[in-house]
Amino acid sequence: MKNRLTTLTLIAPSLGCLLLAPPARGQDQGDGDEPQVIQAEHWDVSPPLRDMAIPPPADWRGAPRRIVPLRRVPKVPNIGDDPDPVLQTATGPLVDATILLNFKGNSVNGFAPPDTNAAVGATQIMQHVNVVHSIYNKTTGVKILGPTSNSSFWSGFGGSCQTSGNSGDPVVNYDKAAGRWVVLQPVFSAPYMYCIAVSTTSDATGTYNRYAFNLGSSNLPDYPKLSVWPDGYYVTSNSFLGGSSFVGAQACAADRTSMLAGLSATMICFQRSTAEASLVPSDWDGAMAPPGGSPNYHLESETATTLQLFKFHVDFFTPGNSTFTGPTNITVASYTTLCPFTRACIPQPSPGEKVDALSDRLMNRLPYRNFGTHEALVASHTVNKGAGVAGVRWYEIRGLSGAPSVFQQGTLNGGNIHIWMPSIGQDKNGDILLFATASNAAVKPSLGFAGREPSDPLGTMQSPQLIFGGTGVQTNTSNRWGDYASVAIDPEDDCTFVATGEYYQTTGSFNWTTRIASIKFNSCN
Repeated sequence: MKNRLTTLTLIAPSLGCLLLAPPARGQDQGDGDEPQVIQAEHWDVSPPLRDMAIPPPADWRGAPRRIVPLRRVPKVPNIGDDPDPVLQTATGPLVDATILLNFKGNSVNGFAPPDTNAAVGATQIMQHVNVVHSIYNKTTGVKILGPTSNSSFWSGFGGSCQTSGNSGDPVVNYDKAAGRWVVLQPVFSAPYMYCIAVSTTSDATGTYNRYAFNLGSSNLPDYPKLSVWPDGYYVTSNSFLGGSSFVGAQACAADRTSMLAGLSATMICFQRSTAEASLVPSDWDGAMAPPGGSPNYHLESETATTLQLFKFHVDFFTPGNSTFTGPTNITVASYTTLCPFTRACIPQPSPGEKVDALSDRLMNRLPYRNFGTHEALVASHTVNKGAGVAGVRWYEIRGLSGAPSVFQQGTLNGGNIHIWMPSIGQDKNGDILLFATASNAAVKPSLGFAGREPSDPLGTMQSPQLIFGGTGVQTNTSNRWGDYASVAIDPEDDCTFVATGEYYQTTGSFNWTTRIASIKFNSCN
């Protein structure tokens, strides 16, 4: 039976958020103290996805080309060109890991950038890009379903989730503790929506509990990120008034327990001021849950020497007890923003255009792991490693329940090759894998990874390995690339990483391809 409820409370952002000049960053402006409580206005249980699958139009590759907008946040860049103080200069052995699978994912469909991300479950891999998804056997790489329109998840659901459920920025995750798939699709026309589908089993082609959360008609939720935590499904985004004026980051939590059961569910949100942007929520990996009552952690890159950590405590029984607190400043080695004003500065061989590294934000994901002896977050972003060349800064942060601090950090160095668009993960042994794209004026954009084992010197990675060398370059695609890649961890062995990102097989415009690779450290059993 389909059910409908109205939005209980939706508090409009304060007028102070509309100022043209943002307040001093790092200061709590007092906004976001009162939670917004949003009841799902519609939910149901879908037919099996395999029966709802909507194929892309037969002429999709010839359809009008569309750039999916990335709305910029007014973040003050970290200016400079000094050498990176934690730049890794010494090379070590090749990372001691094996590439298990390495196959082509979804490809060109008339939209750019692809917003590539994937999750891995009990037996399957699901990869999402803008407007389509595919499902693969995780052991063989054989395609099970797809490419299928992302609107398939909302077929027969009704409302704007069905009519606009293919707006771009799709995100897929896997709830490892419950053995369920979680799919997020924002709606970018007012009233703005979060459409969330939670599978009823571990089979990605089966049925889903579907939910529509109405965010109101004021703030468009751009660049959303999705994470799993014991008490909720957490979603962050950048809010833009009417889709144009930045009013701050938004952090929301949806009631995981109710959504797993297919019951009426609530979402609790905090609208922050322009002091916060591009928050990334912590995503639980591993068999050991966070300590009881642990908040979800949100992280943001801030000043040239600071990350900021926030704590989101949600209470679905008494929503008014929910809190979003912080920031706690975490001191890091200084870094500078890559091409802070031109933005698009990553070179490709001719005739390729320069592309945007998105150096103003932390990248997808923020993996969390409880090792028993300690908790850890790992994070990554693109920086100027020196002389205007892109490198990847990465961190391991510990002490989360007390005084959080950087346990180790480093900047991956490709010499005169730009390394950007990273994603990071950590397995049950504490091995860290860093996946990224590499190119320069002589090297076509290619995908590879570096990694480290716990016995390696702190702050260092073993030498990178190539996953796939690009055979083409991007032209005339508004300099857009990414906007992100992803690294997920296999819940069955807690050792195997699944990484996915963009490359070009053939030179052209809107002609991207994606790659999916599974990788395992040889020491992890």
